[in-house]
Amino acid sequence: MTTDIRTKDGTVQETRSGFAIRFIAVTGILSAAAFVLQLIEFPLPFLIPSFIKLDFSDLPALIGSFSMGPVCGIAIELVKNLFHSLVSQSFGVGELSNFLLGAVFTGVAGLIYRFVHSKKGAVIGSLLGAISMAIISLPFNYFIVYPVYYNFMPQETIVAAYQAIIPSVDSIEKCLLVFNVPFTFVKGLIDCLITFLIYKKLSPILKGQGLRRKKR
Repeated sequence: MTTDIRTKDGTVQETRSGFAIRFIAVTGILSAAAFVLQLIEFPLPFLIPSFIKLDFSDLPALIGSFSMGPVCGIAIELVKNLFHSLVSQSFGVGELSNFLLGAVFTGVAGLIYRFVHSKKGAVIGSLLGAISMAIISLPFNYFIVYPVYYNFMPQETIVAAYQAIIPSVDSIEKCLLVFNVPFTFVKGLIDCLITFLIYKKLSPILKGQGLRRKKR
C-alpha cells in the first residue's frame, strides 16, 4: 500500500494518509528521545539551587515542531511527560510544569515557523518561544508549582537555597524573577542553538524526502 502519488511532471507527493503515518512515527520516535533526555538532568549549583536541574528534553519537541508543525511539538511534550510521571517523584507537578512551559515554547516557535517558513522565521519563532516560556514560567511557578512544593519543603527553606547564591533575594517573587525566569530563557536558547546545528541534516529524514527519492 503506497502513501505517495506521482504527479504528471514525475514528482512524488505525499498523500494525507502518508503524512498521518509519518506524523505518528516522527512523534513517537522524538517522544522517546525526549523522554530519555528528560532522564539525563543535572544541577547547576553555582547558578541556581540544586533542586532545579537542566535537561534538553525540549530539543526533540522543537525539532518535531519545525518539521511536522506545532501540534507535533506539543504532542511530544505531552507524551514524554506522561512517561516521565511514571518514574519521577514530583507527584506530577514537575511534569505538568514541564509540559505547559514546553508546549508554549515549541508551540509558539512552530506556529511562527509555519507561517514564516524560512531560516529567519525559525530564528524569530525560537526567540519568541523562549521568551514566552520564560514569561509564563513566573506566574505558573508562583501560583501553582511552588505552592505544591511548600507541602514538602517550607517556603523559608526554598528561599534560603536561593539566598545561598545571592543573599539579597528575600522572597519567592524575587527568587523566581532573578533565577528561574533567566534560567528558563537560557535553557530555551540552548535548545534553539542545538536545533539549528542539527536540524538541516535531520529534516530530510523527518520529512520522508529520502524515502520518496528512493521510490522514484
